[in-house]
Amino acid sequence: MSTVLLQWNRRTIGLAAIQSVLIAAAMMIAASVSASASARIISGYHALGVIAGVLVSAAVVGPRAIFTWLMERLGPRERLLVIGTTNASMTLARELLSRRLQLGIDIVGFVDVTSGAGMLPLENTPIIGTIDDVAEIVRERRVDRVVVHLADARGRLPMDKLLELRLRGIPVDHLASVYERYTGKIALENLRPSWLIFSAGFRHTRALAGGKRLLDIIAGVAGLLLTSPLMLVIAAAVKLTSPGPVLYSQRRVGRNGRIFTIRKFRSMRVDAEAASGAVWAVANDPRLTSIGGLLRRTRLDELPQLWNVLIDDMSLVGPRPERPEFVNRLEQEIKFYGQRHLVKPGLTGWAQISYPYGASVHDAGRKLQYDLYYMKHMSIALDLFIMLATLKTVWSRTGC
Repeated sequence: MSTVLLQWNRRTIGLAAIQSVLIAAAMMIAASVSASASARIISGYHALGVIAGVLVSAAVVGPRAIFTWLMERLGPRERLLVIGTTNASMTLARELLSRRLQLGIDIVGFVDVTSGAGMLPLENTPIIGTIDDVAEIVRERRVDRVVVHLADARGRLPMDKLLELRLRGIPVDHLASVYERYTGKIALENLRPSWLIFSAGFRHTRALAGGKRLLDIIAGVAGLLLTSPLMLVIAAAVKLTSPGPVLYSQRRVGRNGRIFTIRKFRSMRVDAEAASGAVWAVANDPRLTSIGGLLRRTRLDELPQLWNVLIDDMSLVGPRPERPEFVNRLEQEIKFYGQRHLVKPGLTGWAQISYPYGASVHDAGRKLQYDLYYMKHMSIALDLFIMLATLKTVWSRTGC
């Protein structure tokens, strides 16, 4: 989890730092203008404001920029050798190569299991040998980790050679484990149940359940109390901008398949699904009311679901509950989709802060990768991180 959170932080801290600097500089200049007007020495205070702004910028951005530069260029760099040229291997390589600077990863190349046949090299990452050359490649190219795709491994890999590498101190990992470690999601393509069964994680203890429930109650009560004035304003705005009720009720699938009802501030017209029935919500949905888009982007339409958290239908953090009309189809078309109902659904979740939008079966599959990752690594610390990231989403209005 630490690798993924480090990357997520790098992606967001820079923007937050720049915003902080701009706000601080603006406040300093505004203060200097006000002070100079009263003291009649405008130029001196203006200079003070500019100097202070520069110093604040250097103090906030400088160390972060230096740290990022050092991490990307001088920090530890792991050299991977990928055995196999299947679609799953290429998917892993493509994701890692797109983030190689942030992750400190190099893929030295691919090993072709079928001695000659295989896919074309990916982004200047070549096929550098066959399975018989693994030991020599590891030695000559200073490989730090060998990544094996089990779909290629059965009956083809010389286990004695891989065992020798492992005993010499070279880690040999399953491709699914490396994919999970560096992308923050679990690869569904060719994923075998045995990997889920025998891999670490999924430790849903009574202590964790009790801690999550206590956090849900404290945050739920505090959230309702603190946001009640805002909810009154939203309710009035919904009522004034669109005919119909303020709240919209919807059936969702909860833990162990139990159906429950959530309520949201209405963001669509009353007759939005009168003719079509249940359909996916999409970006820039034409059925939205005049303020519906803002409510969705800020996720303020979800605030009434704090009540569902208090009565234990939901948790603050978990996989988002889906409508039963969609669940029946998704369970048939997406492998392991039903497993997401083994934990309590959440008001927000790892998929919500990691994936931009979901409006199709394909998107549901991509979000499931993040949901399974959350289920595997579920903890109070991860919940707190997701909650803070969700607050940032509300502030920046980048929600779905």
